[in-house]
Amino acid sequence: MAAGRLVNQNQLTMNYNDFINNKILEVTNNGFDWSDFHPNTFPHQADTVRWALKGGCRAIFSSFGLGKTIVQLEIAKAVTNHTGQPFLIGLPLGVVGEFKYDAHNILGLEVHYTTDKDHCAQIQSGYDSPQIFLSNYDRIREGAFDCAVFGGCSFDEGDVIRNLDTKTSDYIINQTNVIKHRFIATATPAPNEYTEILNYAHFLGVCDRGQALTRFFKRDSSKAGNLTLHAHKEDEFWVWVRSWAIFLEKPSDLGYSDEGYQLPKINVHYHEVGNIERDIKTDRDGNVVMYSDASKSLQDAAREKRESLFARAEKAMDLIEKEPKKHFIIWHDLENERKALEALMKGKNYKSVYGSQKNDIKEEYLNGFKNGEYQYLLTKPSIAGSGCNFQKHCADAIFLGIGWKFKDFIQAIHRIQRFRQYKAVNIHLIYTDAELKILKDLERKWKQHDEMCLRMTKLMRKYGLDHSGNIEILKRSTAIERKEYAGEDFKLIRNDAVVELAGRKSNSIQLFVSSFPFSDQYEYCELYQDFGHNNGNDEFFKQCDFLVPEMYRTLEPGRIAAIHVKNRIQFSYQNGVGFTSLIDFRGQVVRNFEKHGFFLLGEHYIVTDVVRENNQTYRLGWTENSKDGTKMGAGSPEYLLIFRKPPTDTSNAYADIPVTKSKEKYSRGRWQLDAHSLWRSNGHRMLNPDELRKYDLGKIGKWWKDYLRNSPYEFNEHVKLCEQLDGMGKLPSSFMAMAPWVHLQNDMVWDDVNRMKTLNASQALKKKEQHVCPLQFDIIDRTIERYSNPGELIYDPFGGIGSTVLRSVTLGRKGESTELHDLYWADSCQYLREFAYKRSVPTLFDVSA
Repeated sequence: MAAGRLVNQNQLTMNYNDFINNKILEVTNNGFDWSDFHPNTFPHQADTVRWALKGGCRAIFSSFGLGKTIVQLEIAKAVTNHTGQPFLIGLPLGVVGEFKYDAHNILGLEVHYTTDKDHCAQIQSGYDSPQIFLSNYDRIREGAFDCAVFGGCSFDEGDVIRNLDTKTSDYIINQTNVIKHRFIATATPAPNEYTEILNYAHFLGVCDRGQALTRFFKRDSSKAGNLTLHAHKEDEFWVWVRSWAIFLEKPSDLGYSDEGYQLPKINVHYHEVGNIERDIKTDRDGNVVMYSDASKSLQDAAREKRESLFARAEKAMDLIEKEPKKHFIIWHDLENERKALEALMKGKNYKSVYGSQKNDIKEEYLNGFKNGEYQYLLTKPSIAGSGCNFQKHCADAIFLGIGWKFKDFIQAIHRIQRFRQYKAVNIHLIYTDAELKILKDLERKWKQHDEMCLRMTKLMRKYGLDHSGNIEILKRSTAIERKEYAGEDFKLIRNDAVVELAGRKSNSIQLFVSSFPFSDQYEYCELYQDFGHNNGNDEFFKQCDFLVPEMYRTLEPGRIAAIHVKNRIQFSYQNGVGFTSLIDFRGQVVRNFEKHGFFLLGEHYIVTDVVRENNQTYRLGWTENSKDGTKMGAGSPEYLLIFRKPPTDTSNAYADIPVTKSKEKYSRGRWQLDAHSLWRSNGHRMLNPDELRKYDLGKIGKWWKDYLRNSPYEFNEHVKLCEQLDGMGKLPSSFMAMAPWVHLQNDMVWDDVNRMKTLNASQALKKKEQHVCPLQFDIIDRTIERYSNPGELIYDPFGGIGSTVLRSVTLGRKGESTELHDLYWADSCQYLREFAYKRSVPTLFDVSA
């Protein structure tokens, strides 16, 4: 190799290493120092404020009763002094009074409740210094404020933005990002409420939600929004969260005395009531069953609650009558439950707080109960379960029913079980026998919640408030142990494709065939060299800027790089417009390859199953299309992009070593099909274990394919048959039973979103993300046969489990690949070993024949 090439290779490696190191997720401080605290502020509160202000944008996960109100008010005071701009605190119902009281009586601060930007400006005009404003989430949700005027904001009980699909979440996340200093203050997040935590990180500007998704989570490719934290990333995830969020369970977590901060004893009382309306137990289809189970579906749970309503209300009244001097909160979820309770509460000193009341009435009643003016409060956790402090006069709560929403449940409990509650707390759970599974699930989540709090407390005690010690944990090793498995005509390399290609001779590869990663949509392994481990498309293509030039250099002049891609889905929370759209990933790949010298010769379209795609993305739904067809686009095909490196001699445009074919063996008919832009696949590929267990095309699909082989296609008849199937309840919602196969002749489409896996893959592999778009055997075969000569070298920089190499040696070529994922690489080695033994691995067609 020439000396100049070695210099360039060393320079590339050095620059590439810098790029990889810059991927490391590091949380930086962007705030300011502060030490001017009111004497009434407790030490643990002052430390929390100092930490949050130094960070600039931080989350405060502080247990119930530790003083989040004081902390937010001290933060507001500091930010108004530092920035010279007002501060906005967003609050749930019933909390404004507490903030006003603590501000005036504990900290000596003046705060103002305001309703919109004009009211805010009117109040501010009466003061020379910036003021602290309080407002209700209802007002904030309407976009009634000009966020640009505020120097800081804080959102009390920050779970108001825990969901993606609410107007409040959209506004706060997308509009308040112009405010420099942003804070969230809430109790410890519920276990497995990962969307909530990622929303906090996104709102605070710590990390883009999509970046965190690809870094830490396995997403269910068959169901949108279903997140599972990778087991091998669990420790890293929580250490990362700890770097931008403080977790406080007690003052002793920061080294202070816990005097006055012992939680009261909690007694949970279980009350199972009979459902007298349910004489015969049936499922939702009317079939008689031995045991009813309200956990099977939302419909079953709702029906059980309706039928047992009066039995549960009477049980609640029985509990109240046994303790006539106690104050009670009765939590319920349904309006009919409230009305039934009110009918039984006549003559008692109670108030009901419900959704259609005016906000000032709700706040009056909530504050009245807090101050002991009413003995009983009837309300929903969704209304008063967050922020309100009722412990002064109340230590008893009744849940008129139970449900799946653990966050609402635990928040409601801690309205009375909190620090400075001096009585034992009694929680009464009323349920029916059909809700036992729901109860068990609630108890499981409660246990997980306690375990997570303990875990965060240990991290807090270990690292304190200085998160710099966390950084080394977050810096995963970038060193890769290169491995190689070789046999006759093949070589499988475990390494970074950029590094591996940089060490190869120029013009030494005759054909590239590869399915490219889809930008930052999926992270395939924990190493930062993973192309999926990037923050957005721009960073992904920056990494491509290291790879594609090496592909160009090592490809023989005049030869082809065949790249398999698919356009990416961009969900409404990503594009900010409220509907799902597409990213032209195909076009971006084309531009990147052209940027580095390749020319686009053509592209083949590989049609996919629109029903399966909708189940992955929810963007093509029949129901939504019925409401407004303008929201629905079209199914996204796969593309095989054909790029060419110019030959040395461009006078006749032939490759330096042409790919020649005998007309006797390569027919005119074959040429016409190969040249066509539409390529269809028979779907043949390596079979994963789940398919071995459940694969069954069914009689309907077989009949339909046989019918179309011998009959002309008629669209209206096709629609009619699908409608008839739907009317019989036999039209699947998860795949197309009657796909438009007519133009395929004897071929069959199989669009499987799962990553290809070997039969002997270890159980640990299930924890890894699945590939969303595997490349089928016949697509690889047609590409190899069309664009290479026998005996030539085919290379795949993203080898996966070895499909390209396997097909290359099967077709009389040589195959090489690089793969970063150690387990994927091991799987590819196993497949090639089995190829040496006549490919004993069962494939899709082996079991479907």
